[in-house]
Amino acid sequence: MTEESERRPETPAEENGSAGVFAVLGKQLKLTRERAGLNQREFGQLVGYGPDQISAMERGVRTPRPEFLRRADEILGANGMFIAVIPEVEEAMTRARTRHPEWYRGYAALEAQAVSLHDYSTMGVLGLLQTEDYARAVFTQRHPPLDEETIEKRVADRLSRQQIFEQWPPPEFSFVIEQAVLERPIGGLKVHKDQLRQLLRIGRRRNVQLQVMPTGRHEHPCLDNGFTLLIPKGKEQVAYMESQEYPKLISDREEVRVLAARYGIIRAQALNPHESLDLIEKMLDGR
Repeated sequence: MTEESERRPETPAEENGSAGVFAVLGKQLKLTRERAGLNQREFGQLVGYGPDQISAMERGVRTPRPEFLRRADEILGANGMFIAVIPEVEEAMTRARTRHPEWYRGYAALEAQAVSLHDYSTMGVLGLLQTEDYARAVFTQRHPPLDEETIEKRVADRLSRQQIFEQWPPPEFSFVIEQAVLERPIGGLKVHKDQLRQLLRIGRRRNVQLQVMPTGRHEHPCLDNGFTLLIPKGKEQVAYMESQEYPKLISDREEVRVLAARYGIIRAQALNPHESLDLIEKMLDGR
């Protein structure tokens, strides 16, 4: 990977100058929250966001949605301060874009347009589902090592992709995760538990079906790499997979059909969503 292909904005809008809007707004949000005597977790619970999402907004690497700003204004007693900036935020959002490494940009553009996305994960938690600390641990542990600036840029890009969960109308999501992935404590115990809580939060969304493939299954329809199936708005379904950062974007109808059929079998053999969330809760409780 060349230096030029790796270099990209730390925030979703740095390249076009609108990053300043998000940075200033993030500082105002943090100051107002602290004056209200709330930590990030407490505030997140009140507005329906996780602490990592609040942290990302306060640092300017995640765009606050208008509905979030209205709720925050009410909870923090901001007297209309956050509501007043909604027009500027909406304008900045129309200009904001996240750059990714050259090899990833084609898929990233399609993912941002997805009306449905289905993923099977075998080695780690999918980037769309990761907490900030989990993502940072993944990139920090990469070999050969990445420099600190690159790590932070990659974390910021990964968090910015998660805004797809806040789109309206919401895309349809399904995720199947191997149980072994959930048992691997990447980043340590605290990071691991926070990641499990994140999966519970996302898995309880009405437009999300999250399933776990138990390790004890005697039969398995896919012992190869994981893969993602998605349908971009107005386009046909495509598939994406990568191995050791070698990406493959698949648009051939027959290849996509085979993967879609395989994914259907994977879902049928996995725990159902209710059983899966129950298993994650038990893992979180240490039972």
